[in-house]
Amino acid sequence: MANIGDVTDLDFDARVLQSETPVLVDFWAEWCVPCHMVSPVVEEIGRDKGEAMHVAKLNIDENPEMTRRYGVMSIPTLIVFRGGEPVARMVGARGKDALLREIDPALVA
Repeated sequence: MANIGDVTDLDFDARVLQSETPVLVDFWAEWCVPCHMVSPVVEEIGRDKGEAMHVAKLNIDENPEMTRRYGVMSIPTLIVFRGGEPVARMVGARGKDALLREIDPALVA
């Protein structure tokens, strides 16, 4: 899987925005039950997409700056970043097929 792991307010720009590869960022929190439901699906998508996309997780409780910057008001929120810009946003727990319908078009430049 092309997983870059946990990202923080401090390394978000370098690891997500400056990435040559699109990055799917999972904005989540430990207390969020739907976040725990969607997490394995996100990891599976990361494995399926291989090197076409990286996957990262950002804990909103520990990283309020990026949470505010990208207007994350509900979690789970998944945002695809390509070329340093958010190109797709999904809010709420969804199944794999529903997520892929949003993610796949965002991976194409």
